[in-house]
Amino acid sequence: MVGKNILIVDDEAPIREMIAVALEMAGYDCLEAENSQQAHALIVDRKPDLILLDWMLPGTSGIELARRLKRDELTQDVPIIMLTAKGEEDNKIQGLEVGADDYITKPFSPRELVARLKAVLRRAGPSDGETPIEVGGLLLDPISHRVTIDGKPAEMGPTEYRLLQFFMTHQERAYTRGQLLDQVWGGNVYVEERTVDVHIRRLRKALGEVYENLVQTVRGTGYRFSTKS
Repeated sequence: MVGKNILIVDDEAPIREMIAVALEMAGYDCLEAENSQQAHALIVDRKPDLILLDWMLPGTSGIELARRLKRDELTQDVPIIMLTAKGEEDNKIQGLEVGADDYITKPFSPRELVARLKAVLRRAGPSDGETPIEVGGLLLDPISHRVTIDGKPAEMGPTEYRLLQFFMTHQERAYTRGQLLDQVWGGNVYVEERTVDVHIRRLRKALGEVYENLVQTVRGTGYRFSTKS
C-alpha cells in the first residue's frame, strides 16, 4: 500500500491539507486539486491509485466528475471515495450508483479515513486467483480483468465485476446481503444493504438475457449463483 498516489479533490484548502498530512503520515503520496477541471487533468497525467472526491465542488460537481470517470475506459477502474457533508441515504445511494467505491460523511477522523482508504485499495488490488473461470459461454479472466459472454466483451463496472467473481468462485450457495457486503465491499465499509440490490440489477443487465438467470434471488435470504433452475 505504501507509496501509492492519492488524489485529494476538495475546494477547501484546509481540508486538503488535513487529509494530506494524515495520508503522508500513513506513507501515501498526495496530489491535490480544488476543482473538477484540475482533478481531471491530474488523473490523466498522473494516474492516481485512488481519488478522494468531494461531492460539492465549484463548477462541475464531484458526482458529475465521478460519473465521467466511470464512463471512460481509461479511468473507470480508478477507485473513488466520495467525501461530503451530505449524509442522507439517497445521496449515498446516488454516489454508489455512479460507481463510487465508498462514501465518507464529514466530519470524519483521519484515522477512519486511512482505514477506509486501505480497505478500498485492498479490494481494488489484483486478485489472488489467476485462473480464468468459465460457466457455459460466460468467462471471467482475473489476469486481464475482463468478462466475455459467448466470446464477446461484457460491459460492467468494477463492483459488478467483483460481485460476479465472488459468485463464480462460490457457486450454488445462498448469501445474505450482509454476507455479500462483507465479501465484496469489505467488512470495514459502511454501505446500505439495499445497495446490493442495485448492483445485482446492474450485474444481471450486464449478463444479458441468456445468463442473467445465473444470479438467482433466494426469497427470505439473499442471492446465489447457480446453473440449476
